[in-house]
Amino acid sequence: MQYQISNQPFTVVTLQMSAGESIKCQSGAMAWMSRGIRMETKTGGLGGIFKKAIVGESIALNHYIADQPGELTLAKHSPGDIVAFDVTTMPVIAQKTSFLASNDNVNIDIFLQHKAGAGFFGGEGFLMQKFSGQGIVFLEIDGAVQERQLGPGEQLVIDSGYVAAMEASCSMSIETVKGLTNIVLGGEGLFNTVVTGPGRVWLQTMPINQLAMNLYSYMPHPRSN
Repeated sequence: MQYQISNQPFTVVTLQMSAGESIKCQSGAMAWMSRGIRMETKTGGLGGIFKKAIVGESIALNHYIADQPGELTLAKHSPGDIVAFDVTTMPVIAQKTSFLASNDNVNIDIFLQHKAGAGFFGGEGFLMQKFSGQGIVFLEIDGAVQERQLGPGEQLVIDSGYVAAMEASCSMSIETVKGLTNIVLGGEGLFNTVVTGPGRVWLQTMPINQLAMNLYSYMPHPRSN
């Protein structure tokens, strides 16, 4: 299966599918497709429903099967980027709700942070998603994406919410912002996320919650009586 990612920041991924190939994707991701491609909606059973519900994904996944060669185009749900990850050699840990699509042989599991503080205070969420198996997974990234390669023991200090994904060889923890003045007036909150290598980490430049807050400040608000 060949693919092309284009049209950032209103990003789409176009898949050129051969007869017999299939892909699973998030509900509502399909933008357009050739006539020879059909859709089947599957829930994955009660266990699959439970896992999807607690990480905020749609309860059912749509499976697109090519009965003949054709094109399937998937669109991101908000402005930003789509990144393709080959998880065959290294599983990827990503923020919840980032899943867009993958090959059928890619496993989607819940990833529980070993250190609870990294989830409750780090901004990435106590529950994340782990993608493993064989093939490609396409993830949605808020804003643009920056990739960093960390060596063994090398650390990157990241403002909460900016971690989009990391290789499973990396680990995540949190640290408190030092100094009362920095906490009160710095505008960066109480905690930063620390990712430790070895491995690659992908950062997003505009977390959707930050974008929503910025837009909210420009919206008219009803006056209280």
